[in-house]
Amino acid sequence: MRVVQTATLLVATLGVGLMAGLFAAFAYAVMPGLRRSADRTFVEAMQNINRAIVNGWFLLPFLLLIPLLVLATVLAWNGPGRVALPWILAALVLYLAGFCVTSGVNVPLNNALDKARHNAFDNALDKAPTDDGPAALGDAGGSRGPGGPADTAEMADRPGVLKAARDSFEGRWVTWNIVRALAHTAAFGMLAWALFLHGVAGAGAG
Repeated sequence: MRVVQTATLLVATLGVGLMAGLFAAFAYAVMPGLRRSADRTFVEAMQNINRAIVNGWFLLPFLLLIPLLVLATVLAWNGPGRVALPWILAALVLYLAGFCVTSGVNVPLNNALDKARHNAFDNALDKAPTDDGPAALGDAGGSRGPGGPADTAEMADRPGVLKAARDSFEGRWVTWNIVRALAHTAAFGMLAWALFLHGVAGAGAG
């Protein structure tokens, strides 16, 4: 039982540390760097990051840590390392808070940013000329000239469209990312201390 408890607590500590490091890196490196970028660069970079991060390397620890922390809580309650229980519970609450921020704020903002340019493109299509003449079709089946897809894409990429998408995203996303980074970092600290207390309790029992 003690081996399982130690392994569970160790893996949970490492996993929460990985999440804390990821969100902290966004807070002190990624977002400050992108803040210096032009609107189009910022929007495209964040869209690419948000798509790329949806992979097993991120989702596995992000989702698995909740049941793992619950298991660590149950084992601490029933096992010899009960002295660590308050710290594990605190870490669970903090991790859940960070998880809720991610799923309730950051992810919806990511989705809205991902749709922003597509919506702008659709709106530009709706406003594009619909004449059937050469002026509307452009050269090569409408690929060029007024009203063609290339012209419509240019309309969707106007600075005002991208600036509006960035303004509705950046401030809130950065603020709440700092909140979740702090929550995960605090949870990591709690688990590290719980792991220490667990080890001390085991050494005393031995």
